[in-house]
Amino acid sequence: MPLYAQQLPAPVQDAAYSVTDLSEAKLGQLLFYDPILSGNLQTACATCHHPALGTSDAVSLSFGDGGIGMGPKRVADPKNIPEERIPRNSPTLFNLGADEFKVLFHDGRLEADPTQPAGIRTPMGGDMLAGFTSILSAQTMFPVLSRDEMAGSFDENDVGRLVRQGIITGEGGAWDVLSRRVAAIPEYAVQFKAIYPDVTAPDDIAFTDISNAIAAFVAYEWRSDTAPFDGVLRGEVTLDGPALNGLELFYGSAGCSICHAGPFLTDHQFHAMGAPQIGPGKSATFQDHNRDDGRFRVTGREQDRYAFRTPSLRNIALSGPYGHAGAHSDLSDFIADHSDPVRGLQGWDQSKALLPAFAHDDFAVMNDANQVQQIANAVVAQPVTLNEDDVAAITAFLDTLTDPISISGRLGVPDAVPSGLAVPLID
Repeated sequence: MPLYAQQLPAPVQDAAYSVTDLSEAKLGQLLFYDPILSGNLQTACATCHHPALGTSDAVSLSFGDGGIGMGPKRVADPKNIPEERIPRNSPTLFNLGADEFKVLFHDGRLEADPTQPAGIRTPMGGDMLAGFTSILSAQTMFPVLSRDEMAGSFDENDVGRLVRQGIITGEGGAWDVLSRRVAAIPEYAVQFKAIYPDVTAPDDIAFTDISNAIAAFVAYEWRSDTAPFDGVLRGEVTLDGPALNGLELFYGSAGCSICHAGPFLTDHQFHAMGAPQIGPGKSATFQDHNRDDGRFRVTGREQDRYAFRTPSLRNIALSGPYGHAGAHSDLSDFIADHSDPVRGLQGWDQSKALLPAFAHDDFAVMNDANQVQQIANAVVAQPVTLNEDDVAAITAFLDTLTDPISISGRLGVPDAVPSGLAVPLID
């Protein structure tokens, strides 16, 4: 038995996933593609998470509200110019219905926590509602409350205004306004009544019901465990050539599997790996900087500064750009820089990103030698020496993580949604 075989995880089993109700998933499919959940009725979940773009959007940093078009063709709407880009790269949605995914977002600000009243720890703290069936369901609450993702500005619509005022829960709050929009559409009302026992009339539809349906869809649609790599784990597929060489490096001398562990190739932990920081960064309203401190923003621990969650590598070949800010549009280029993070950070240049035009200083941090050095100082991983053939081999192995079934989706993109609003489509 080759040495790498001893490092391979066990194959994915059905027991790794929560059971999904197909009727609930079909309802969630419609809501996922329906702009009705955005303040200005123009942006859907699928706008930044489209299956044709690997459940992401193929750009470093997105335009949510205030953008027109899709993917790399999405640009700022001259009639409603966004206040800024979304500060982090749009994450993929594969396998989020698997039970081991208990921490979400690049900084892990949403995580399962049985000590919390609702079983979920979020920035909302004690205001977090009960009724979300999972952290995947709770994840839905974030984009609809983000000015730059879906809510829009306070002077544009009622949702954006309520979010700005901090009126989120309760009657007349932002979630209630969105729920009443959905409830007012007869086709949605009928489906909610048929699926959820506690919904006996349209007014019973709560935002948690909407979130639960979307979570059911995401879990069903993008389960990914039928890639060639899964055949390897089951002993049904044998790799050769560069892909085999890449597998041996990944589970051997390159050390990739130390962090990209398990069947979904993530340890769900946080590591400072010298990821270049571009775009507006993450800051509080009273702050004025372009920095993104990563996990530090959640924990306040200095050792977490510039640390970000290890992403799953499922379908990674189709879901670039890469890094929390999407600073690398090419996978091979990212692997080369990632193998020696400090060298890669210091040698990074703006051409590696993919940013649609926007009047903003996207490179303020990377043009500041002091800030670049601070990011570099946080790196504790030892550099790994990879030549061009090694990088090509690892890239070939990562191609075996592409799962045709999960990429195409099980339900697909609906032709229309009950609101009658435009379904996000790729040209």
